[in-house]
Amino acid sequence: MALKSRDKHFRLPKISMLDFKTLEMDRVMTGLFARVAHLGHESRLADNTKTIDTFLGHFLSQPEKFKDFAKFQEVARGWLETHLLDLVHRGKGENQKVAAPRPLHGNTYRFRNPYHCRDYGAAQHIYESLWHARGGIGRRALDRLKSFFFQRIDPNTGKEDPNVVVDVETQALLSLTPEDVSTDAPKAGSREVTPPLCVGAADLLADDILRLLQYQAKIPRTVMVEYLKILLAFHLALYHLRLFKLVPELVRRKGLEPTCEAAKCPMRPGAEEKPNGDCPYLIGLFLDVQNQPGTRISELAETSAELHYRRIPTFVRAYFLTKKMDEFAQHMLQFGRLQGGANRALSVSQVLRLLDDCHTVDREQYFGARLLSLKEDMAGEDDTLDPEIQATLRLGLDQLNTYIECLMALRGDFQRSFIVKALDALLLKNRPGALLAQARSARAPRRFILDSRLLEVLLQLAVLRYDAGSGRYFSEEIQIDRLLAFLRDRYGLYIDALPIGEGFGEPSIADREALRQNKAAFKNKLREIGFFQDLSDAYVTQHVTPRYRIGAEPAVPAGGAA
Repeated sequence: MALKSRDKHFRLPKISMLDFKTLEMDRVMTGLFARVAHLGHESRLADNTKTIDTFLGHFLSQPEKFKDFAKFQEVARGWLETHLLDLVHRGKGENQKVAAPRPLHGNTYRFRNPYHCRDYGAAQHIYESLWHARGGIGRRALDRLKSFFFQRIDPNTGKEDPNVVVDVETQALLSLTPEDVSTDAPKAGSREVTPPLCVGAADLLADDILRLLQYQAKIPRTVMVEYLKILLAFHLALYHLRLFKLVPELVRRKGLEPTCEAAKCPMRPGAEEKPNGDCPYLIGLFLDVQNQPGTRISELAETSAELHYRRIPTFVRAYFLTKKMDEFAQHMLQFGRLQGGANRALSVSQVLRLLDDCHTVDREQYFGARLLSLKEDMAGEDDTLDPEIQATLRLGLDQLNTYIECLMALRGDFQRSFIVKALDALLLKNRPGALLAQARSARAPRRFILDSRLLEVLLQLAVLRYDAGSGRYFSEEIQIDRLLAFLRDRYGLYIDALPIGEGFGEPSIADREALRQNKAAFKNKLREIGFFQDLSDAYVTQHVTPRYRIGAEPAVPAGGAA
């Protein structure tokens, strides 16, 4: 018999709002637009039958705006496919479907096909992270995102303002009027007001968004959208890499980790020095800047990636245990065994404190019943159990741990494989903006890299400084070592050093030579994208120059720093 849904159900928003599946950032952005427009709620649309011909017909019906489209319909169709629409099964004939227009404007969420445009909880995770960031910085970031993405739309009337200048692709998308879709409305009950488990990561995300949007008047809109997609994927990946380390430790400590309380979190993203404070759950990623397999640098980057991916099985077990303990906590509340009503919201730390010995009797009774039900569900026609389940039952563990080990035997590999796929997608594996590379051969090792597009995004953030007096950002040149320290201290990205304790000990002589080569490759990459100037061999003349000047003229207010 099959496992019941209550046993195999895995998602717990208190840890992560993601359904761990392969994500596409275009669809995550589209989902975020809907939540920004509806104050955190998902959008409800009835019509999901739009095709390429639907959009082509719309443009052909407006010859005054789209001249000669009727004469060159194949060219227009090709433009739609390559520049304006996000497609699933691209290039596969009849299987090719429209997910949504590309996320160049906030209104595009109204023209999506919901079945093909799934964000698997990522948009909700981003929204709630920003909503709960400390000091209101995240809500200011949400306001800035709304102002940028819903540009040319009057926030009061919802009408288009023709006096606001936008690029050609955005003008085309704005020509899609609300009359072309079914009525848009917020989906009732689609918002889960849940703070992120790591509020410091939410603060960092909000601070980076405010920094990046300082360039909105200087960077072409399509480029800025790509920057934001890369930045959001980057932060989602770092957040979950940190969870792989944090959640098992919270389980081990039975929730007794005061550092992770919002009021005590040491992370300070706006600080010039030690933005992560003394957080004990910092992660370190060693990056192969050369991106050349077979070198000592690539071996170090493979070791770094392997460490983080090997944490996934332990994370899955801790996630399963926390999820089932949350169900136990709701049971205790419902029957008055804990103070508070049945609808009381408990944090992860409060849930895990039920692992304490004073709750042993209630815990054994509850999970004993769950284990008995699981055995009945999994027994064959001759009342025999799977050998792995039988071996687990003979271990002599308590009822809770026996139940969790049975779930791991039945569902552990399944959940791990989906988390691997989700993490690969968030790290943009082998794609523009990637933090991860893997050869296409079977069982090829993964390794952390630094793609030029991701580096360009991070450089735009690194050259900004916040002036608390004026409440504005300004750009300035930054020396190479200071830039490397920025990447290391703010994000845990290591280039000229090894992350000691994150899979590495003290570097050997060969390692030190590889680190010097990696730093030289980093400088070369900076030259390639036009940021690096080295007027001589002198250290003080080697610096990164901002591509766009911020602060020389009136800038968009920063909204403060955390």
